[in-house]
Amino acid sequence: MKSRSTFSVLFWINTSRTSLEQSKLYARITLNGKRVNLSLKHEIPANDWDKKRSKVKGRTPEAQEINEYIQHVRAELYSSYRELMKADAEVTAEAVKAHFLGEEEDQKSLQDLFDYHNLHHNHNLSAATMSHYRTTQNYLLEYIYKINGKEDIHLNKLDFNFVTGFETFLRTYHPKHYHGTMSNNGAMKHLQRFRKMIRIALNLGWISNNPLKGYKIKMEKKEREFLTAPELASIENYATSVERLEIVKDLFVFSCYTGLSYCDLIVLNNSHLATIDDKKWILTKRAKTDTAVRLPLLKAPVDILEKYRDHPRRGEDNLLPRLSNQKLNSYLKELADKCKINKHLTFHMARHTFATTVTLTNGVPIETVSKILGHTRLATTQIYARVLDQKISQDMELLQRKLDIEH
Repeated sequence: MKSRSTFSVLFWINTSRTSLEQSKLYARITLNGKRVNLSLKHEIPANDWDKKRSKVKGRTPEAQEINEYIQHVRAELYSSYRELMKADAEVTAEAVKAHFLGEEEDQKSLQDLFDYHNLHHNHNLSAATMSHYRTTQNYLLEYIYKINGKEDIHLNKLDFNFVTGFETFLRTYHPKHYHGTMSNNGAMKHLQRFRKMIRIALNLGWISNNPLKGYKIKMEKKEREFLTAPELASIENYATSVERLEIVKDLFVFSCYTGLSYCDLIVLNNSHLATIDDKKWILTKRAKTDTAVRLPLLKAPVDILEKYRDHPRRGEDNLLPRLSNQKLNSYLKELADKCKINKHLTFHMARHTFATTVTLTNGVPIETVSKILGHTRLATTQIYARVLDQKISQDMELLQRKLDIEH
């Protein structure tokens, strides 16, 4: 059976520090056995105090005024207690006293933190990254509602148990747009974003304890998949009368030969297209990092741009037809089946394919690839820079020749 908190208010005078038989009036706030005294800034004659009834004796105007004040204070203290309980705040005798005096700390909530983050960090993050943060925030609010039926929670209520419970919630969650539960790395990404927002709360002094202290983000290392040259060729050569598959194929191939991500490719318009030294160039910025990208186009993407120059689905100023990322990835699975590619084909795999099969395997320096991809650090490119079996074989053959010459 759930125990109820015990709250009481007692009024008393301090007779141990009387001055000219005048005693100071106090209220004693008691909650769950813990108490705190509140000075009411009034002095009354010690002989006029009715200890049993906690009031001043008599019916003089002075006595009535103090007794009315006592009743007012009692009502206000009980009101403070009820408000703290209703707000799901941390309720202690000290908190009730602080609330009554108007000195309580402004107890910030998780929604307050979201609002601050979205307002003050919006200019530092790309639209795509902000969208990811809002998704994390929505998951946190769903979790809060699931565990206590409320739409928000005070930051000082967050603890390690909350964090591990949120992880479990994510791992068992079934996103509407996805079949199955969330992957480990998907859940960890949400916890990384949660941790970054908690650091903001710590820096602002909204909380003193880090609920994620001791919690470890455990990312699983996964091989980044890409298409081999024969697999890429099978998609390029795939012929279909189904327009949506034709568009998806062309958008994917365009990305394979430019390295542009979905969010950068889908917004390309005439202002991003330039002619330099009689060659077509794409001049744009990466939405994710705001890094400039200057890219001379290979023949395949130039042919695709020409193909859709007057296409009705291209839009007034767009260079290519527009499809949502969700639909693109859905149709790519169908395209993979048609081309007999036994891989989980996603649009981002085109970017991996550009970094490996199209550029690095063909001897393009990693520094050049990094610049084309719009990476701010070479180390990021090295993640994409997968050395293919073909390249390993070639390198080992060169090594063997050198060894043969030496011997």
